[in-house]
Amino acid sequence: MPRFRRDPRSPGRRNRSLTLVLAAALAAPLAWTAPAAAARESYPFRDPGLPVQARVDDLVGRLTLDEKISLLHQYQPAIPRLGIGRFKTGTEALHGVAWSTDVHDGGAVVTAKGTVFPQSVGLGATWDPALMKRIGSAVGDEARGYNSENPDVWGLQLWAPVVNLLRDPRWGRNEEGYSEDPLLTGLLATAYGRGMQGDDPERLKAAPVLKHYMANNNEVRRDQTSSSLPPRVRREYDEVPFQMPLARDAATGIMTSYNLVNGRPATVTPDAGGLVRSWSDRTLFNVTDAGAPNNLVGSQKYHPDLATGDAAILKAGVDSFTTDDTNSSITVNAVKQALSRGLLAESDIDRAAGHILSVRVRLGEFDPGGGPYAKITKDAVDSPAHRALARTAAAEQMVLLKNQRGTLPLSRQKVAVVGPLSNTLYTDWYSGSLPYEVTPLDGIRKRAGAVASSEGVDRIALKDVKTGKYIAGGTGSGAVLKTGPASSSDATTQFDVFDWGQGIVTLRSAANGKTVGRHNWGDTFANDQDQPNGWFVQQMFALEKQDGGDYLLRYAGYEKAYDWADPAKTYVKAQDDGTLALTTKAEASRFSKDVVSSGVDSAVKAVTGAGAAVVVVGSMPFINGREDHDRTTMALAEGQSELVKAVRRANPNTVVVVENSYPTTLDWEQENVPALLWTSHAGAETGNALASLLFGDESPSGKLPQTWYRSGADLPDILDYDIIKSDRTYQYFKGKPLYPFGHGLSYTTFRYGEPRLSARSIGRDGTVTVTVPVTNTGEKAGDEVVQLYTHQRKSRVKQPVKRLRAFAKVHVAPGRTVTARLRLNASDLAVWDVTRGRWAVEKSEHDLLIGSSSTDIRRRVALDVRGETIPARDLAEPTRAADFDDQNGIRLVDETKASGDAVAGASGSWLKFADAALGSSAGRVTARVAGASATTVEVRLDRPDGPRAGTLTVPSTADAYTYKEITAPLAGARGNRDVYLVFKGETRLSTFSLTP
Repeated sequence: MPRFRRDPRSPGRRNRSLTLVLAAALAAPLAWTAPAAAARESYPFRDPGLPVQARVDDLVGRLTLDEKISLLHQYQPAIPRLGIGRFKTGTEALHGVAWSTDVHDGGAVVTAKGTVFPQSVGLGATWDPALMKRIGSAVGDEARGYNSENPDVWGLQLWAPVVNLLRDPRWGRNEEGYSEDPLLTGLLATAYGRGMQGDDPERLKAAPVLKHYMANNNEVRRDQTSSSLPPRVRREYDEVPFQMPLARDAATGIMTSYNLVNGRPATVTPDAGGLVRSWSDRTLFNVTDAGAPNNLVGSQKYHPDLATGDAAILKAGVDSFTTDDTNSSITVNAVKQALSRGLLAESDIDRAAGHILSVRVRLGEFDPGGGPYAKITKDAVDSPAHRALARTAAAEQMVLLKNQRGTLPLSRQKVAVVGPLSNTLYTDWYSGSLPYEVTPLDGIRKRAGAVASSEGVDRIALKDVKTGKYIAGGTGSGAVLKTGPASSSDATTQFDVFDWGQGIVTLRSAANGKTVGRHNWGDTFANDQDQPNGWFVQQMFALEKQDGGDYLLRYAGYEKAYDWADPAKTYVKAQDDGTLALTTKAEASRFSKDVVSSGVDSAVKAVTGAGAAVVVVGSMPFINGREDHDRTTMALAEGQSELVKAVRRANPNTVVVVENSYPTTLDWEQENVPALLWTSHAGAETGNALASLLFGDESPSGKLPQTWYRSGADLPDILDYDIIKSDRTYQYFKGKPLYPFGHGLSYTTFRYGEPRLSARSIGRDGTVTVTVPVTNTGEKAGDEVVQLYTHQRKSRVKQPVKRLRAFAKVHVAPGRTVTARLRLNASDLAVWDVTRGRWAVEKSEHDLLIGSSSTDIRRRVALDVRGETIPARDLAEPTRAADFDDQNGIRLVDETKASGDAVAGASGSWLKFADAALGSSAGRVTARVAGASATTVEVRLDRPDGPRAGTLTVPSTADAYTYKEITAPLAGARGNRDVYLVFKGETRLSTFSLTP
């Protein structure tokens, strides 16, 4: 969800200056205390001996209609007459408690300063559910610790984990998900959620909410684009990581996403009240994403007014409105209007309120003493145990990509540590603040015999060509930049240039180490930020060289992408008083650039003669792709790439550490650098963990949770969600990746023995256990992730090249053998049968592929599955058009605004329904169609241009949701044939049938 809660144009609204110190100071006078009389009153809803639902029913029955409506907004007010306090949904806790918002300050952000674990994509690389549960438990403890201090800010409904699959590495929020694989994502999310919830069978330590339901993998126009999900992709891929945690009682609800799915805004998905709730035996508490209710009448124009939209949200099964900052009156008034207009009944309000209160009861809010987790205090935050756990997680998620001729581990020798990320740690949009920092340089310095270092960035000074005066910043905490000094020898005039790619740089003042950015949303600039930050990152610039050798300084703050920001004024001009202001390109000042020191030269000097060179490069998480910004390249920043090449020329024993949040195209590095290691932005313990791996104190065990492609050309359009048709992810990709899914090297070697199956043949309800002996044939202890994939040899439908079915992380001492046990259910092999709308385990031989990655397969064995043969399609029954086998040019759309999928076709598009049993003759086609234009749909056999069996004349209907049933005669439609529906113009098709 977006982090801002106010008008983004307002000065001072984007900073993260509110701290826990302020929050603690405000907590005591502002926290609401129930009246003593109310607190003494004994009600059934306060009796922990009663079932949860009985307590909820009692409480709902005591509330007035107005009180129940008041619970539907994110900020639920106190109900003093019953001794009920305030409740706020949504503390962010993606990889540690990150931030929340303050009801007393209009929803302003308050940032945590506790344990920051590695980014989620890094946690995905651990392939370690047991570790994930421990991390989740620590996050739940810290959430309780903050809540004990200020419950008005730190609510116990935690908006995490993100289980959207990482199908496209260009997605800006790649850092937030675990993996491109549904099984790996589902198991890690389940473990994280169980840890946050705690082990009490009824009470919750915290209440995790799964984000973002669903198919939300693009930031470009994310509130207006529709993710087109054919039924197999939806069932076999996108739904899986949501279903698993809910079915295993590891989450308490979902957050709906901003995008549309098959033409319907996810904010009003009927799944929220139907399918999603069917996955869990618990009562779920579902929420909208921030501002999404308003999108229904704004950017999406799906409903005419807020009352209609809010009614649709509640009817769909979403319980809580995250919208309009702390102003709940807008939601309350809209819901009341919906009631008065008959769009809602009080029973709809009761249902949503009951869902909300069920989770509040389970959190122990109404128990005497607050329930079993109420004794957790602020002492849990950043505890020694949590620091140690963060250190373990940071090491486990690092992936050794390449290690030529035993370059790693390093010996205790002089090591040079260089690169723009060598001596800094960055947080991301969903991080808390770091309570301490161990940078890569810090960690290596503690471990190595001697260290030389350089950040490898240019230090420059910019002189106004017109006046001859240099831009200067302030010292201390920083000040407004002004031209003034006549010499670049003063540190205030010197700035370090960090290259983040595609021309974008940040400028860090040499005088105080602060980053330069737009000052308080005004027309001036200051060196006053610890790192680039904010919803609209305002610390980005481009140095544009002109023909004469001078430079223009272009301001590239993210707000300039929005229509309310002046797009013309993006260049910097030195004014008469020396301050810098935004202006047009034509009016911009020209600057000469003095290179005070060369970053490449400095790095080369540091690495020359060293026993090894460690180059730390990567991303800045607020700049290189994040919420609201997809990436357009997967390459390293150009300047960083040149730095790596220069260091490699100067020192052949070069190790490149890539610290970022996504797969990177490292073709040159893979060919030319001896050793490569990847880490996510892994928190305060990054340096300690990195050093332990570089020097061999631990052997790397991380495995890539995504495919690393060689080029963006290997990927289709980011808006193409049909992974089956477009051959996406390791499951269907037929090319050769740079690094495959599941890849990760070790300092030791493992030999896989002959696998044994508990059965060589199983029925459709059967289970097989695969045991594999794994021997450590090296000299170091190590962890190996044994991966089991399957490939189905025969099927009615296109099958994955391979698909992960199970994995086991085993620790093996040198020379020892351990047995990995992998369990496979026949039901895991089911495909979604579009012909009958159900799961089907097909009769087939399956190749069981066991190995160290999706391409490093060590052992193979066959398994016979005695499943069913899917019969030929029966098109005599009404067939949903969305249940096609193939298509060209078709869009999946909403059948009605409440439920159902249909297809929309244009001239030349077609649908294929394979292997249809037409019998001795199909004499008539009947279809339900809608649309504004009259057109035709042809029924053809065998091919899109095959024999034409008939033509439907489609009339114009009132609108896209008004359907009319039409018929046409058929000729020559007999036997088992592939049936194609070929569109000759714009129309919507809901269902059709071919009957005698």
